Amino acid sequence: MDVKVTVDIDADLYRAAKVEAARADRKVREVLEEALEAWLAATEDAEDRASAADALDEYRRDGGESAEAWFGRVAAETQAAYGEAPPAGKE
Repeated sequence: MDVKVTVDIDADLYRAAKVEAARADRKVREVLEEALEAWLAATEDAEDRASAADALDEYRRDGGESAEAWFGRVAAETQAAYGEAPPAGKE
């Protein structure tokens, strides 16, 4: 569903977008929509990177468990709870 909006932007910026849209044989609306989508994706990526960095800092600060150790522990707990695993390919 499309939504019609009215925004005030710098005249030079609009003219540049209009020129680039014409060069690409596209509508200004398409160019602006693409730019907004790219900006939103970049913002989300930056938030994801910041969140990942925070998680890594927390892991380092709190003495987290490596993935290898975690999977080994879970495998051992599962084996203890359910018995020996069947040989590979014999499930």
